[in-house]
Amino acid sequence: MNLESLANLGEIVGAAAVVASLLYLAVQVRQGTRAQRTENYARALDRLSAVQSALGQDPELSLIYSRGVQDPSRLTALEKIRFTWTAYEAFDAFEFMFQTHQTGELPDEVWRRWSTTIAWWLSFPGVQVWWQHRPAGFTDSFTRYVESVLADNPTDAGVSRRWEAFLADNPGKVPAADRPATGSPQP
Repeated sequence: MNLESLANLGEIVGAAAVVASLLYLAVQVRQGTRAQRTENYARALDRLSAVQSALGQDPELSLIYSRGVQDPSRLTALEKIRFTWTAYEAFDAFEFMFQTHQTGELPDEVWRRWSTTIAWWLSFPGVQVWWQHRPAGFTDSFTRYVESVLADNPTDAGVSRRWEAFLADNPGKVPAADRPATGSPQP
């Protein structure tokens, strides 16, 4: 083998090493993206879990929130403050999910599940009133998203009646017109 042949062989081996390195890097980036998606979704669920835990462990807060989603005017000033901060915690988590979906870090299927949940909460008259009177804002893009949901999803009296019937342990007494369509379960 002469010097030129060795140089050509060195170039081929070098090129193969660069291609192998790039393939390895692509695999690592893909795995990192999957891990980031999982981590972001877990963080959002942790935030919502904290709200649900507070509501589940504090009967007074749960009662305040239940009354507040129906009609905040039924709350005292102090109860409105508790309702507001609890709603903020939930909507902060929703905003985080919205933002991670916008950047492609939250899969479409997962976002559809949560966007349906957001629309469900926004169908309650008290949540709509809270949104209109919230003392601090959210990001412009999330605010536009919520405003579009509110414009497309006016108060669904059937949702409120179904929820009230469930809470009163009378789900069979909901008029047929107020029952959700058969198919996928409602959030």
